[in-house]
Amino acid sequence: MPPNRQIIELKVNGETHFVAVETKKTLLEVLREDLGLTGTKQGCNQGHCSACTVLINGKAVNSCLILAIRIKGKEITTIEGLSDNGQLHPLQEAFVNQGAIQCGFCTPGMILTAKALLDVNPDPSEPEIRKAISGNLCRCTGYVKVVEAIKAAAQNLKGSAR
Repeated sequence: MPPNRQIIELKVNGETHFVAVETKKTLLEVLREDLGLTGTKQGCNQGHCSACTVLINGKAVNSCLILAIRIKGKEITTIEGLSDNGQLHPLQEAFVNQGAIQCGFCTPGMILTAKALLDVNPDPSEPEIRKAISGNLCRCTGYVKVVEAIKAAAQNLKGSAR
């Protein structure tokens, strides 16, 4: 194996993967190119748009800013990991039902950011929701429907074990 490559173990969406990666590859690149998890979007590649948001140990993180070799031993959740046996997560359902999806490019990052918020604050106020998603850029929705979807999901999750 070339010296600039390492075999790393990644725990993604509950599954363990061993991947030979270039040491300079970002987590975003490994998820999309090596694992085929294209729900994580590549936007600005500078951490400004949050289209590449994933959860690392439950925290929303821009995957374009983290080297994959730095993620050893941590749990990574991508948008593909939210559904359960084909059943959409309540946040995904709320985004669909509330019309919070336009072009869909920012949607995975928005949903994962919202999940991180709801995991620590199951009943956020509108200002708290807006603050949480403030780093997620969207050119289509105007954020109104996104906020409504997050509010609806929070209500739905109160009676759910997810």
